[in-house]
Amino acid sequence: MTTEAASIMLVDDHPLLRKGLKQLIAMEDDMKVVAEASSGLDALKLAEEYDPDLIVLDLNMQGMDGIQTLKRLRDKGVSSRIIILTVSDADDDVVAAITNGADGYLLKDMEPELLLEQIHRAVTGKMVLSEAITEILATALRQPKSVNSPLSSLTNREYEILSLIAQGMSNKMIARELDISDGTVKVHVKHLLKKLGLRSRVEAAVWMVNQQDQ
Repeated sequence: MTTEAASIMLVDDHPLLRKGLKQLIAMEDDMKVVAEASSGLDALKLAEEYDPDLIVLDLNMQGMDGIQTLKRLRDKGVSSRIIILTVSDADDDVVAAITNGADGYLLKDMEPELLLEQIHRAVTGKMVLSEAITEILATALRQPKSVNSPLSSLTNREYEILSLIAQGMSNKMIARELDISDGTVKVHVKHLLKKLGLRSRVEAAVWMVNQQDQ
């Protein structure tokens, strides 16, 4: 039984990098690059046309940068998983990417094998973060503990879902695990993010891991 290869779109204004990444992904049978964009504007058009499973997005591009592109993609309702692949480990870039809906943040200096492994994880719905990035996010999200712990405001089901998000599970995987519908998971995720004052599931995952470490 053959399963369809996961579709990937590359967004980077360096042709050489796109070519190298495309060749790397081509070595895998279960993933294929279906589109390439050299700018944010191209990415917006192609994302609607191809509806890829995963978008690999650079931050530092001419014209519309990666964060602006990410915002526009999410505003347009693009539901593809989006991971950032960049040279920048600046705190502001990391936090901006995650709070604007990125599903992961990887650095370009990774070993090719590790990068491929992380792209695989992203395609299957897992959250992907370079090690250094996890630390930056954890620090940025380490809010002073409020008088009432925000966790106490969550229902049992919301807490259960938050714990699974912290394990890197996607909504589909959580729905399967808890035997509920994708739509029900989405509603719970929306509620728990609002209660915790967080803007994305990746923020929630890092926040939860942080709480467990305290």
